[in-house]
Amino acid sequence: MVGPAVALLFLMTIGPLLFSLAVSFTNLQFSTPQPMRWVGLDNYLTLLFNDSRFLTALGRTLGFVLAGVAAQTLFGYFIAWLLLHVNRFRAFVLGPILIPSVISSVVAGWQGRMIFNASYGPLNDVLAHLGIKGPAWLALPQTALLSVFITDTWQWTPFLALVILAALQGQPQELLEAARLDGAHGWSMFQRITLPLVLPVAGVGILLRGVDLFKTFDLVYILTQGGPGNSSETLTFLTYLQGFKFFNPSYASAMSFIQLLLVTIMAKSYLGLVNRRGAH
Repeated sequence: MVGPAVALLFLMTIGPLLFSLAVSFTNLQFSTPQPMRWVGLDNYLTLLFNDSRFLTALGRTLGFVLAGVAAQTLFGYFIAWLLLHVNRFRAFVLGPILIPSVISSVVAGWQGRMIFNASYGPLNDVLAHLGIKGPAWLALPQTALLSVFITDTWQWTPFLALVILAALQGQPQELLEAARLDGAHGWSMFQRITLPLVLPVAGVGILLRGVDLFKTFDLVYILTQGGPGNSSETLTFLTYLQGFKFFNPSYASAMSFIQLLLVTIMAKSYLGLVNRRGAH
């Protein structure tokens, strides 16, 4: 009975994945007439030891993920804590807050292009009224990736806020009251009671955001195209360039599987940390 579903799953997902894995061990290039041949681990070794552009994009992407997860978690917890103490009209407040998370990243990217525009963008206009000369956000290496970071944080912080709010609301009230009677308050309450209770639920949302940040492509494509130069180039955008601009699918496939391996290792390590912290 499940045979047709399994066959369709293999045809649509597992089959292309295995084909991509096989291509990563070849020298397949659409831009040259040379025949395809088996090269083993050459693509992987070149990426890890000889491709400075790939290693730079890897470091940039890891920093982007860490900064994005930290900022969105902190802002999300702050918003969730405020909403937890709003007893009336909470539903009316949640609606506008969640709007950024329900729009597509393409729309968010085009909004970012307008906001960060150096000539007529509202951000530089506000800074000008404050006596500050705003930079060309999307045209400077120092601010291009920062613009992507701000846009992503604006769009997805409400998602984490909602997840953390659900976790905070799910705390057993009798346990919180017992902790207060025992003298727990402030940081000790958060560290010993709130964090272990919230982390198993909020940790899943944080993991999802970390994976999404690691594969950020659409905002980079719309806002900066990886520029100026390569200053805002992420791993997924570099993979796109290798596959669809430089017509080098074997190299792009090797990049993809290195990313898959990194995400799997980081996700597994993170879930283990969450489980240990929650159990503690």
